[in-house]
Amino acid sequence: MSGKNQHVVPHEGGWAVKGAGNSRATSVHETQAQAIEAARNIARNQESELLIHRRNGQIRERDSFGNDPFPPEG
Repeated sequence: MSGKNQHVVPHEGGWAVKGAGNSRATSVHETQAQAIEAARNIARNQESELLIHRRNGQIRERDSFGNDPFPPEG
């Protein structure tokens, strides 16, 4: 079973990593790059998806570390 998707979202004075459905941040970082690195490690360990948001909340990038279908659908 895969874990929760990890979101990199804007946070007061920096960026936060949040698991899907969590109200509290898993970790808070000064830069988006630091938050992405932390979230990528969590997503890789949990075989889940990483979603990176822009400052306005839009998703700018996704990366999957789960059991992707092969060959890819579509």
